[in-house]
Amino acid sequence: MLPGQKRYPHIFSPGKLGKLETKNRIKYASTETNFNYRDGYVSNKEVAYMEAQARGGAGIVTTQGAYTDPKGEGKGYVGMMAIWDDRFIPGLRRIADVIRKYDAISVLQLMHCGRVGGIHLDYTVGPSVVEQRLPRFRPPREMTREDIERCIEEHIQGARRCVEAGFDAVEISGIVGYLLSNFISSYTNKRNDEFGGDVKRRAEFPRRIVEGIRKQVGPDYPIIIRLCGSELLDDRGGNTAEESLEINRIICKAGVDLLSVTVGWQESSDSVISRDIPQGHWLPVARRFKEQLKMPVCMAYRLFEPKYPEQALAEGIIDFWESCRAMIADPMLPTKILEGREEDIIPCMACNICLARLFRDAELTCGVRPTLGHESEADWGFYGFERSPHKKKVMIVGAGLAGLQAAAVAAEKGHDVTLYEKNDAVGGQAATAANGPWGDQEFMRLVGHLRVRCEKSGAKIITRTAVTPELIEAEAPDEVILATGAQPDRSAFPGGGENVVSCLDVMDGRVRAGKRVVVVGWTGVAISTALFLVEGGGHEVSIVGPAKKFGLDVNPSYIWRYMKKLKEADVKQYTRHKIKEFTPAGVVAEDPQGAEVTIPADTIVLANIVSNNELKLKKDNVYTIGDAVVPRRTNAAIHDGYRLAMTL
Repeated sequence: MLPGQKRYPHIFSPGKLGKLETKNRIKYASTETNFNYRDGYVSNKEVAYMEAQARGGAGIVTTQGAYTDPKGEGKGYVGMMAIWDDRFIPGLRRIADVIRKYDAISVLQLMHCGRVGGIHLDYTVGPSVVEQRLPRFRPPREMTREDIERCIEEHIQGARRCVEAGFDAVEISGIVGYLLSNFISSYTNKRNDEFGGDVKRRAEFPRRIVEGIRKQVGPDYPIIIRLCGSELLDDRGGNTAEESLEINRIICKAGVDLLSVTVGWQESSDSVISRDIPQGHWLPVARRFKEQLKMPVCMAYRLFEPKYPEQALAEGIIDFWESCRAMIADPMLPTKILEGREEDIIPCMACNICLARLFRDAELTCGVRPTLGHESEADWGFYGFERSPHKKKVMIVGAGLAGLQAAAVAAEKGHDVTLYEKNDAVGGQAATAANGPWGDQEFMRLVGHLRVRCEKSGAKIITRTAVTPELIEAEAPDEVILATGAQPDRSAFPGGGENVVSCLDVMDGRVRAGKRVVVVGWTGVAISTALFLVEGGGHEVSIVGPAKKFGLDVNPSYIWRYMKKLKEADVKQYTRHKIKEFTPAGVVAEDPQGAEVTIPADTIVLANIVSNNELKLKKDNVYTIGDAVVPRRTNAAIHDGYRLAMTL
């Protein structure tokens, strides 16, 4: 028995999907990638990505959604694969074949994106004309009864092609504001015919789709559906919990074998999958549907670490652990858990760069896994690096994320690597950020993973050692990598004394801020500092800077949430203010109208981050990565360190 089977017996027990048996209870959940061709054909890059997911050890592997209509009304992503014609079957079959190679159940998802679809059109479709709350989407058109009947048949024919392509099961997407959820929700369905009105009629469109697919594929072919357990649309007339339960009951009775319970819409005003939502938070929603519908259910949201789904499986809350972003970050997650190597799992940080990329019509990328999209390219090292034929002595300065990543990869390639850190512990600004509120402690999962990766690859870590030109000369390395990070710019503004402190010192607990605090800065660092002070309590906080809008470098999944928290805490934001000087009384600035103002402060916290370039080395064998190049976000540090080290 393998270590994972002992520690997580429920995760690694066989499961049942209809009459099919799965080797474990892990289901890779669907995500778009934008890797496919713009005409809907499957690309080699998509096949390689899906093979990686299957090779990682999940019992069930689900494709991205395939749009079912020739007009592209259901197409919500530029690289979305198509299933509206038989000519797409050969490409889809390639995905089914690579999943089957690894003893996994292959599932193809059908997805019509509804009011968030029509990516190449100037309109979207839905049950009714309800104004779209997200500005990136196009205006909706109301579907006629003929449109609805045609759409139902397109889903049925999509399921037929799914079978012909060799997939073991079909999944229907009805979540987050896609078409099925548009018909289900009282927020977007204002019809008064057989497809709108009361609960039963709002369920009729998806019920007909399930019923039609069941007749098409026969009684034994598994059907999965993803439906919303809680819309989080109370502020705009969405379904009640009782309505969602009853509608799901009606739909599932039409022939569903497994229900994937989800939470929230893209238009919801509540946070759903960001770090401020604790892991396991949404399991009570799944429990309710499991108990009331008395059918197999699964869930994906905020279940990154196996201890949470293991407990949920043991308690009968879910039947399968769905994993999406965690397996984007590391497709090998199931195998690493099974083999007792959890420390080797690249941890998803819920940074949601993956979503931000998709919403900007770009290919999927991952903040913590640079190999995403390069699974078939040997030199990118997804399946491991070949040892370098020329072993080099590599010296890395700074053990933040960029330095740790570079050290691990360089050592894995066979180089002699030493990583120096002037502080007591590794992690750099990520370790500081982990002191922040609302889930930011999860940054230490990433720091810990990279530290272990360095240790296992043979990279030596030396702490409490400040690197000098003399030390570099004495060590005589072949390559020097500067990953010295960033720090507040104390030289940017004149004046100030003991009341001017570093945001790093504040968040690390070395300095206690006074009652009135002014945070100087305009990026995510300043916002994180303000949130830290707000959570600590006892402070009146302001933020000041020249930007028109603060936090433009923060992911869209987070910035609206952070701004809401700042507003609730009455944090004053002085945008478009040019800072002139610091005084014992506070920050002197020029407002947008040119008038001089003083913002009172007992403590002025510098959060205007600039690169730390104290080591001024100009040699051919010296490279700079991470924030030492220019201050950016976590993903830049990870990708910088990886891409440089893989070239050594």
